[in-house]
Amino acid sequence: MEDKYDKKKDKPSYSNPFRDGGGEDKPARKRVARSDEKRPFKKEGSDQPYTPTERRKVVPPPEAVVEEPKKRRKPKHDDDDDDDYFDEKAAKKAKSDEPEIMPLNKYLAHSGVCSRREAAEVIKDGKVKVNNEVVTEPGYKVQLDDIVSMNEKKLGLQKGMVYILLNKPKDYITTNDDPQGRRTVMDLVEGADAERLFPVGRLDRMTTGLLLITNDGDLTQKMAHPSYNMKKIYQVTLDKPLTKADAEQIVAGVTLDDGVAHVDTLAYLESKNELGLEIHSGKNRIVRRIFESLGYVVEKLDRVMYAGLTKKNVPRGRWRYLTEREIVLLKHFKS
Repeated sequence: MEDKYDKKKDKPSYSNPFRDGGGEDKPARKRVARSDEKRPFKKEGSDQPYTPTERRKVVPPPEAVVEEPKKRRKPKHDDDDDDDYFDEKAAKKAKSDEPEIMPLNKYLAHSGVCSRREAAEVIKDGKVKVNNEVVTEPGYKVQLDDIVSMNEKKLGLQKGMVYILLNKPKDYITTNDDPQGRRTVMDLVEGADAERLFPVGRLDRMTTGLLLITNDGDLTQKMAHPSYNMKKIYQVTLDKPLTKADAEQIVAGVTLDDGVAHVDTLAYLESKNELGLEIHSGKNRIVRRIFESLGYVVEKLDRVMYAGLTKKNVPRGRWRYLTEREIVLLKHFKS
């Protein structure tokens, strides 16, 4: 009976047809260089062959060079068809030649004369001119080369923004000018290297503590808005001890003429007529009115924290510039 499989036929062949022309296994023939080629199996300038170690050395291929894409040529003539051509320099120049514009109320805020909200009222009152014509629309678009004046005084944009933290003493008015000639917080920052500064928010004449002064109208507008949700901490001294029942009432909410006033936290300090109070509301005289509604008189009121800023290293009546980090945090502050 014949074998089903021919073992010799099915036996795998290890011949290399590219080396010896196929067929049965044969030893490799010695490589002989032609007369017109270099001899890679011998050292250049020598008849000595490479050693086995030298032959094993592999010379890495040169790194691939990635060519930068060629920029498209500029058409030689205006009527050349080249829809893909883009003149980058011309585009940048055209963009730089476009006049910059901004709303008039924003222009006033950036000029440092007032906040954007105050600017809107001043504009509506007809006190602002653009190119010597009265404008009463706060959103009127102003080009930066327009001549803008308020109360016949020419305005200009602030070149740099200034941010000052003041530890306000008592007996100073939080305003730029006082018709009665009383001392204002601006008298305390006369040495600041900036023009047209104005306070952010207000502190009563007898209230002490932290106050921000700047020429950044946008930030002033932002901080004045209820959505800014700015945390403030006060130290309060009352004319008499605060009862536990009244303390609980304050935390629960006190009804005032303009609505219910809420505080975040309330705590006794060294005595029961000295308290620490944390609040987010920015309503006028809110802290004093809360205690007055319950029959107390606020003898001292000191704001010790304002939008994450503290009185550290700022003695009463002194001020300092905010650091870059504080400015960034202030502009993105959420509490």
